[in-house]
Amino acid sequence: MNHAIRAAAPHAFTTAAIPFAGFIFALVSALVLALGYAVPAHAQESGDAAPSERQFVKAGRLLDPVTGDMRRNVVIEIDGDRIVAVGEDVDVPDGATVVDLSNRFVLPGLLDLHTHIPGQLDSYFFANYFQSPHRAVIGGVVNAERTLLAGFTTVRNVGAADFQDVALRDSINAGEVAGPRMAVSGPGLGITGGHCDSNALNHDYAERADGVADGPWAVRTQVRENVKYGADLIKFCATGGVFSKGTIPGQTQYTLEEMQAIVEEAHTHGRKVAAHAHGTEGIKLAIRAGVDSIEHASYLDAEAIELAKEHGTWLAMDIYNTEYTLAEGAANGVPEENIEKDRVVGIAQRESFRQAVEAGAKLVYATDSGVYPHGDNGKQFARMVRFGMTPLQAIQSATVHSAELLGWSDRVGRIEPGYYADLVAVDGDPLADVSEFEDVDFVMKGGVVYLDD
Repeated sequence: MNHAIRAAAPHAFTTAAIPFAGFIFALVSALVLALGYAVPAHAQESGDAAPSERQFVKAGRLLDPVTGDMRRNVVIEIDGDRIVAVGEDVDVPDGATVVDLSNRFVLPGLLDLHTHIPGQLDSYFFANYFQSPHRAVIGGVVNAERTLLAGFTTVRNVGAADFQDVALRDSINAGEVAGPRMAVSGPGLGITGGHCDSNALNHDYAERADGVADGPWAVRTQVRENVKYGADLIKFCATGGVFSKGTIPGQTQYTLEEMQAIVEEAHTHGRKVAAHAHGTEGIKLAIRAGVDSIEHASYLDAEAIELAKEHGTWLAMDIYNTEYTLAEGAANGVPEENIEKDRVVGIAQRESFRQAVEAGAKLVYATDSGVYPHGDNGKQFARMVRFGMTPLQAIQSATVHSAELLGWSDRVGRIEPGYYADLVAVDGDPLADVSEFEDVDFVMKGGVVYLDD
């Protein structure tokens, strides 16, 4: 396995508040770093991480996720980080840089629209209470690389404390660390004591999550704060959840008035809104409030599905991760209260997924990564097929449909001129066996090859 990782630059420093002697020391230290900085072995390959000016990918089979057509012996011409030509007759000049995937199936880079990439690397459920929150940012760097190497070149991160996901997105965009393109929400909004709050400790600790806001004006203020500090979208909790203490997944939390205030304020700022909602009534309220996507959507009924279709609301249903929780949750210290909630919710959610597919609702690929180990994102494809989708529908959910919800249909999710050169390749035909995505063989993001197994 070979993968190129962009080198991280030494940290910048500020001199604004440093006394003169301290400033001189910092300046000398910076010069020493600049002249003698020891580059880690893997970072010495950073020259390979910059996209070639022009290169050509030979695809033995190229899947069009829009039509399902499988084209043979196609050449993809790439200039920098963008695709400039795709076709069987694209001329490859002598001496050109060629990536030979002539014995593989090639598709657009995959999208996962429900991730939690920043987080403690310790699998212990309560690790965040005993380890520095800064380790969650370091965990984000590790998890971002794992996600990218799994073939997911674009993700939506829905909920992160202290704007950790904003910092990670910016570092990836700056080429300092390897990871997928990220659309991020910052702290999720929630009611006091709700799923987006922190409820494990007693009142002496005054525990409170970053995004807690009660009432229409308070939620507007929180939306404005999230936008101020760099959020690409807004996420809020419309119902209780599985992994919070004392909340009931089916129970509605925000009122319709509060939800409408969140959506109106977010849309005013050009941000889409994702609503965590397991319960039927909370789902319906969120749809009526105008949210762009319902996360989890575990307890759907016929009316909720029809409302989603009528309003054009996307459903982001994570139907794999319950398997991991039920198998490994106890060993990871997850309380029995939460495991039992997941046991019940998981059964209902898969039946809701089947009904949504049969009814023709709009679904995107969304896994809730972080509940299970990052890098296993591709395991959900097989479950989506098992519970009602065709392989092509599952692939569309992770390409063109997810790109549409993001508002990035003009840059990701397809292999066409003008799009980012984000490609994945597998050995077998994914239309015959979607489990091929559980172990991808090749990953390119923006013209840079990160994995060629």
